[in-house]
Amino acid sequence: ITLSVSLLSCCVIPSPLNFQVLVYIALPVAFLFTIAMMLPLFRFLLGIALASSVSKSNVAVEASNFSKAHAHTGKVEPFTPGDPKIKLDGKATSILSAGKPYQTQVQTGDSGRGLVIQDVDAPTHVVWDKILDFDNYGNMVPKCFESKNYKIIDHKPTKANNFLEKEIFTRMKVGFPMLKLEYFVRHFVYIQHHKALTWTLDYTKESDFDDSCGYWYIAPHPDNPEEKTRLYYSVGVSMFDWVPKFVVDFMSSKALTDATAWVKKFSEIEWAKEVAKGGASKSSGAGSQVKDKGPLFSLPFFGNRQKKEEEERLAREAAEKAAMEAQAELEEKKKLIVVRAGFRRYLLVSLVVVLAAYNLNTVIAGGFLKEKSA
Repeated sequence: ITLSVSLLSCCVIPSPLNFQVLVYIALPVAFLFTIAMMLPLFRFLLGIALASSVSKSNVAVEASNFSKAHAHTGKVEPFTPGDPKIKLDGKATSILSAGKPYQTQVQTGDSGRGLVIQDVDAPTHVVWDKILDFDNYGNMVPKCFESKNYKIIDHKPTKANNFLEKEIFTRMKVGFPMLKLEYFVRHFVYIQHHKALTWTLDYTKESDFDDSCGYWYIAPHPDNPEEKTRLYYSVGVSMFDWVPKFVVDFMSSKALTDATAWVKKFSEIEWAKEVAKGGASKSSGAGSQVKDKGPLFSLPFFGNRQKKEEEERLAREAAEKAAMEAQAELEEKKKLIVVRAGFRRYLLVSLVVVLAAYNLNTVIAGGFLKEKSA
């Protein structure tokens, strides 16, 4: 609108003042607004602002509500606890051996869901401790700002309840700095019998998600069951129409690999601390540890040699972890540099456009003044 009015003013009254308004105000504003409209978040916020200005009696977006029930009791088919029975070929095992997540599909009814498999260099009880630490998700899970349990129900596992051990109700807030979504989750714990945890929304509370359900399956690693874990993760999400597409993509696809990445990172850090203290070597179930007492009889020479080899192994592992953390920090810095470079590019283009318009203004204004003086 600003650009159109300025151009019309220059055509009707071709004065130097109108040309200056066009160059210094209208063109930069139009250019920056055009760039901003390319960003999904800007379009989303602009839509909310326009809708709010039209309807002053109500908010443009339905917010979460702890005291109000959800609009339905489930649209997405919930997961069944237990072994997903995924067969891994040579390519899959090589990807997992390299420390990377392997993505595949799991069949649920007539459709398929994305499933991520990840090997973790930590026992299963350490991995479970991290996954069940919902109150600390804000410090571990990417894009999670708040997480707090508001109710826990213990159950006696029986065949009638499919060996359900516990229900944990958690309030979570995820998203981005300018767009946060709050939702209420009902977790079902089946660790002892099914080695699994599933969840749905708590439909007695109104969430910013239309629906969500998910699944963890934690098993001892087939090659090293005492000190390694193979974890499986899948999630199904249904979002409201007002949620931007980039948020939907993040929650449905990128969240798969991000979820297994944070569990791997913090589980391995915790296990390395336990090993360094010398008080943990083998697990005997979730949350319990057994100390390695070593051989009953050993010569001093061989004992020192074994101790030295153990110290060297721990030093190598610590160095590898430090290198991985440094690489992760470097990648984060590269992302930041790319973002900054992108904004600098926009500013440079804007500056070029302004200078070009200024030169055009100088030429036109100079010609106009010459004709007027003549």
